[in-house]
Amino acid sequence: MKKIQTITGMIYLSLLFTLLMIGARIAYSREVYGTFLVWNLFLAWVPFAFSKILYAKKTARKWIPYAVVFAWLIFFPNAPYIITDFFHLQHRPPVPLWYDLVILFWASWNGLLLGFISLLNVERFLLTQFKPKIVNGTVWLFMVLCAFGVYAGRYLRWNSWDIVANPHDIMRDVKYIALNPEDNLRTWGVTFIFSVLMMTCYLTIKSFKQAITTSKE
Repeated sequence: MKKIQTITGMIYLSLLFTLLMIGARIAYSREVYGTFLVWNLFLAWVPFAFSKILYAKKTARKWIPYAVVFAWLIFFPNAPYIITDFFHLQHRPPVPLWYDLVILFWASWNGLLLGFISLLNVERFLLTQFKPKIVNGTVWLFMVLCAFGVYAGRYLRWNSWDIVANPHDIMRDVKYIALNPEDNLRTWGVTFIFSVLMMTCYLTIKSFKQAITTSKE
């Protein structure tokens, strides 16, 4: 429990430093820039919060944890999505370019941390319900869906709540992409590359976690 509290505390400390850098930038330049990162960081925190709910008080209704996992999956792409905010990087005097680079990198780092830790929590929960092979396949599927969600958020301008608010529009876009792959090479390219990136990062984090656990035994 203490380890979990320490990790959570470090995440919130990292988020605080990012927000302070954004605040300092606004105060120095007198330009309201970076507020989109604050919003995106909040959206990246949402799946982390949902994953923590899985280990809150037990409920007699067995379907509730699965509803939480579904809600988590809807918001999960918001965590790595912050990487695409590097598209906004350009020199905006009087703020040095390196300063904005650090802000974007730090925000992206926070997003990835929130996303992967939430995925670890979800995977741990699923392992209590299903066989490891099923869980492994489900985790890979989650990351592919997440990668597609990153593409949809950046290029199709979907939002997480569009799944509930505009399901017909989403189904129309998905149908077009699936039936016309030759016209959507960017879709498949972004989804594939982000899937590989996330799988590599996630396996690396799990390897570190396993190595640290083994070294203490």
